[in-house]
Amino acid sequence: MIFNAINFSHEVDVQEDISILLEELEVKKLILHNDDYNTFDWVIQTLMEVCGHSAEQAEQCAYIVHFKGKCQVKHGSEKEMEKLCKILQHRGLTATVE
Repeated sequence: MIFNAINFSHEVDVQEDISILLEELEVKKLILHNDDYNTFDWVIQTLMEVCGHSAEQAEQCAYIVHFKGKCQVKHGSEKEMEKLCKILQHRGLTATVE
């Protein structure tokens, strides 16, 4: 009986550890929204500098935002996406994390 109690306790610990890891690994999306203020050049430059996009990728995102109203520009951990979102907002872009 003692052996079973030890195994059960270990199993619960492992499940809790897995839950914590899954929460940390939850992927969030950084969304850029259209606005009437920023130029294509500024959006493209900002995406390259902040999100590490290539010129082509940044240009494609800028056009998607312009024509569709929004575009996912990056994905990753919540902490990292919140950090990038604040930088984009500081540069005058409209961005959210979903």
